[in-house]
Amino acid sequence: MNGCHLKPAHIKNTTELQGVKRTMGVKRLTAAVVREGKWYVARCLEVEVTSQGETLEDALANLKEALELYFEDAEEPVATETPIIAPLEVEVAL
Repeated sequence: MNGCHLKPAHIKNTTELQGVKRTMGVKRLTAAVVREGKWYVARCLEVEVTSQGETLEDALANLKEALELYFEDAEEPVATETPIIAPLEVEVAL
């Protein structure tokens, strides 16, 4: 699993998207990656975005692209909070 924590955005540049000027920045998010058959499935824990790839690197690259598209289409800045990652033990029938 590749995990990072949200940091304040670092301003990169200003762009115009659909007639609206936006300041671009970098947002650090958390990805959880699991293997499902021959695929790696990468899921962002702060927003509901998931992607996959045949390798871990492909899954993370595809998730990054999906997240960039997600935030590009957001009409307003999306507030994200850093998730709390905690182990959990449950009883299950064996």
